[in-house]
Amino acid sequence: MKSFKIICYKNERSLKIRSALTKILKKYNFKYPNLSIVIGGDGFMLQTLKKNKNSKNFFYGINSGNYGFLMNKFNPKNLIKNLRKANMITISPLEMTVKNNKKQTKKYLAINEVSILRQSRQAASLSVNYGSKILIKKLISDGVLVSTPAGSTAYNLSVHGPILSLNSKKLTIVPISPFRPRRWKGKIVNDNSKINIVNLNPLKRPISAVADNLEVRNAKNIIIKSNKKIKFNLLYDQNRSLQKKIKIEQLRKETN
Repeated sequence: MKSFKIICYKNERSLKIRSALTKILKKYNFKYPNLSIVIGGDGFMLQTLKKNKNSKNFFYGINSGNYGFLMNKFNPKNLIKNLRKANMITISPLEMTVKNNKKQTKKYLAINEVSILRQSRQAASLSVNYGSKILIKKLISDGVLVSTPAGSTAYNLSVHGPILSLNSKKLTIVPISPFRPRRWKGKIVNDNSKINIVNLNPLKRPISAVADNLEVRNAKNIIIKSNKKIKFNLLYDQNRSLQKKIKIEQLRKETN
């Protein structure tokens, strides 16, 4: 009995892949009874995972976007073989809890990162704690970034944060264009840590908090922690695992 579903981004390239995929899959069964095949780019995969946060599905991504770090390349000839021999990795997201200037509390999940960004021409003024420890009493910068291992090759890498292996059980905290202290490069912390970021001057220096691509404006206090109750099961072709992609980025960073 066949048991899979196709979740497709609504652009021409994605729809063409879905049409070709449907013809191939008509004849076959799979070892994963709850298989979701996601056609799109990284952003669409992140959106799909969050919509299915309570499911126990296995997600196999096929890239129809640009970079497609979280996705697999569409290979019609080897598709069935790749699906049957796919390797699974399990990741948990960050949970961002934000209190804004209207005393509202909002919660969002982030699979890649939480970005705290200045909202005006004024630099942000932030304090950053993790657990009971004061990490930075006063950071003047364009913002700060908290990244998961899966997201450490994305925005985190662009702001010169370290790349983390998937099994590191760590998170990165990295400043964005720091002005004071100018030489602070950030910190790697345990993924059991609760990170607390406070806007020290919300009237003059407003900030926004962004979980992947979901934004809360005029944030005053942000708490970030791993939500290990939620687990996403991602499938990758044997020769293009997420772990391998991360290692390639690590080597590329060292040679550039």
